[in-house]
Amino acid sequence: MSRIVAIVGRPNVGKSRLFNRLTRSRISIVHDQPGVTRDVVSANVVEGAYTLLDTGGLGLKGGDSPVELTRASEKQVDFAIEAADLILFVVDGLEGFTALDAQIANRLRRGKKNVLLVVNKADFGDDKIDLGEAYRLGLGEPIRVSAEHGRGEGDLRDAIIGKLGPVPVPAAADAASASAAPSEQSAEITDEAALETDPDGNPLPAALPGRRNPDEPLCVCFIGRPNVGKSSLSNRLLGSDRLIVSDIAGTTRDAVEIPFVFQGRNGKDYPFRLIDTAGIKAQTKLASPVEYFSRLRSLDAISKCDVVFLVLDAVDGVTAQDKAIAGEAIKERKPIIVIVNKWDVVKDSFRKGLDPDCAPEEAIHDFKTEREYRAKYERAIRDRLFFTPGAPILFVSAMSGYEVDRMLNCAVQLNRNAEKKIPTAKLNALIQELAERVPAPAIGGKRFRVYYVVQTGVRPFRVKLFCNREDKLSEQYRRYLEAGMVKEFGLDGCPVYFDLVGKPKHTPGTPYTGKASMAEKRRLKNEESGTPKWKVREDREAQGLGEAFPYETLED
Repeated sequence: MSRIVAIVGRPNVGKSRLFNRLTRSRISIVHDQPGVTRDVVSANVVEGAYTLLDTGGLGLKGGDSPVELTRASEKQVDFAIEAADLILFVVDGLEGFTALDAQIANRLRRGKKNVLLVVNKADFGDDKIDLGEAYRLGLGEPIRVSAEHGRGEGDLRDAIIGKLGPVPVPAAADAASASAAPSEQSAEITDEAALETDPDGNPLPAALPGRRNPDEPLCVCFIGRPNVGKSSLSNRLLGSDRLIVSDIAGTTRDAVEIPFVFQGRNGKDYPFRLIDTAGIKAQTKLASPVEYFSRLRSLDAISKCDVVFLVLDAVDGVTAQDKAIAGEAIKERKPIIVIVNKWDVVKDSFRKGLDPDCAPEEAIHDFKTEREYRAKYERAIRDRLFFTPGAPILFVSAMSGYEVDRMLNCAVQLNRNAEKKIPTAKLNALIQELAERVPAPAIGGKRFRVYYVVQTGVRPFRVKLFCNREDKLSEQYRRYLEAGMVKEFGLDGCPVYFDLVGKPKHTPGTPYTGKASMAEKRRLKNEESGTPKWKVREDREAQGLGEAFPYETLED
């Protein structure tokens, strides 16, 4: 049984703020400007085990939203109303009830849905709110709340549970398991991991930290510049027009998270969570607070996902902003897949016998077929995105559906690669071979040298290097070692993080060996005390404490 609650109302009555209050999060963007929310934003509410939907305002006129986007947003509201089991109709208690509120109330009554009338902005008592108008809407007893300050929140939560009914037994069991003691869960994981063995049959240590729960859906996130086709690709994967698509840059504002199931080529169903984000602009080009918060939501979505889809425009190629966005994904150490969208433009050019006018900055020359052009294009992308660890590159078209299914297949494979465990012996052999093939450059007269390597974690792939000096590892040589590991162990697209453990630095004027160092410490201690050794020996013998310096020959 579904438990879906949708928040609807006219623009700027506090729907998004109420959504954030009930979900105890900052998912939806809140601003005084009407028409900020466009897509349907969803989140799970633990207290009550239901899904809450935030929608755009109905009846928006004027503002900075074009007419076509307003119509598309209202279609999204229709979708939310049809899917909902309960509707929270929000009105503004300070401004009073308008003709548009009455129209929306009539529409909800005709739909025969369970409706709760929520009078928002009841911050300063009930004397300023005319509840008589609320009763005329014919939607039952109004609930007075303040989404900003939390007044009436408990009453609203109780009313929602009362309309939806008690929490289903499976949902309650899942909530109880989620709140189980971490120590018990970690003990179970350790016991299972202790049964794992390497290819030679030797038992492996406990599970590496960073592994995700295989029962949870795989979360993928689309990131990129505005108007490169992220929402179009998301709709193509979902098989429906769930997200608003327009040629106008900046159509998507919130980071919209949608669960779905994908059937692989083997016939097996794979659960996914898809996050469609707003286009990421450079900070210097943000024109409004809404764009600033959209950028924050997009960057926050990168940290939440398991695999990142970096979407490029085939016509523009790799721009400076694309490199900056890829750097954000690498900074979060997420597996990354490069998606070159709008490849149908290139195919149409070859079909018509024309040279594709794409990626002017890539300087692609000397090609005859579409296959040769694609190979040179891919090589140009790798040269520009040299800091991505062998990320897979897919050429797709959201409009025609060309090669779109490969995206999720590649995400599943990349997810497996991100949790590989490499035997320590093979890891050390590879690092030694790489060091012999290309020695590290000398920095300050000394070269970086690795003594021992061991894998310590996954997601990201963490490797601890015991070396001579941490500061002797240059960035170029670090990328050389990372590229060698990615190629040897099939870690394409998975970033590698090196934890360096160097020898302690030697203090000038002190002995190098441990034995000489200990003798030097004893000598300095005796000199500081100022007492002759023969005196110390006599005092200790008189007190019955035994020999004072059993490891030395005392001098009288």
